[in-house]
Amino acid sequence: MRCCGAPQPVLLETLKGEYTLLNGLATLVAVVDTANEWIGRVVAWLTLGCVLTCFLVVVLRYGFSIGFPWMQELYVWQLAVVFMVGAGFTLLHGGHVNVDIAYSRFPARTKAWVDILGTLVFLLPWMAVLAWTSSQFVLASWAILEPSSQSNGMPGLYLLKTMIWVFCAVISLQGIALIARRVLFLNGRDDYSPNAASASLHSSDAGA
Repeated sequence: MRCCGAPQPVLLETLKGEYTLLNGLATLVAVVDTANEWIGRVVAWLTLGCVLTCFLVVVLRYGFSIGFPWMQELYVWQLAVVFMVGAGFTLLHGGHVNVDIAYSRFPARTKAWVDILGTLVFLLPWMAVLAWTSSQFVLASWAILEPSSQSNGMPGLYLLKTMIWVFCAVISLQGIALIARRVLFLNGRDDYSPNAASASLHSSDAGA
């Protein structure tokens, strides 16, 4: 028997008493978080590649008077991929810049609603606008399999331009996962609390 005074979420319930909708949201969060965590850790290695490539460019140019346009573009491409593809990882770990005027003073449930509404009103629509407005830019590049504008530059510029869509995808998925987290918290899952996420972030920063 459940207590009559306890709020009852309107959800489908299995015979074992598990809420299938909450379970689905928790699974969604786990899948998106794992994907962006894995993607972020993989593309992070490109920062090392960027540094080594840039170092090699400088040594060849000033030490041996040798220059390769494709190599000069390569480290710029690597840096672009880190920022664009790793954006979901950054959002997952709360690494994007926030201007916090009052959010930190709100109670946890208010924070949850702010996160939900902010993602629905600002983040996801903006990602849709960016994906739509960049479509002609990306598709035109694919239509001609656009190479670099520099002689002997990097081939496959269309692949780099496609990173705009990848950026929109990883950010949108992480935004949806954020909404799912807050819905879970509002339905009694305290481990998805905005305060718990903040505490985890601060503790990991302190440990680093």
